[in-house]
Amino acid sequence: MSDIKKECYILLSLIPKGRITTYKILANALSTNAYRYIGQLMKKNPNPIKLPCHRVVCSDGSIGGYLYGQKKKIELLKNEGVEVYNCKVVDFKKKLHFF
Repeated sequence: MSDIKKECYILLSLIPKGRITTYKILANALSTNAYRYIGQLMKKNPNPIKLPCHRVVCSDGSIGGYLYGQKKKIELLKNEGVEVYNCKVVDFKKKLHFF
């Protein structure tokens, strides 16, 4: 596993329930501008239960993709107290987690 991949998954595990981060924030924390690569890492997440990639959304607050589909991602977020309306996180800036 590459260093950036390992570090990304470590950061992913630090996002608390009820909070979200963005692909961009995650990339910046890893000192890279490869936002799309971060998205690909989320798509290839080997353990989406232990490594909560559903807590990573787009910079505009929209949900983005998820291995098990957007409906499941929204369900997981709502179960953690993150409100979603029209596929966007409500109170997006208040829910953001920074590293």
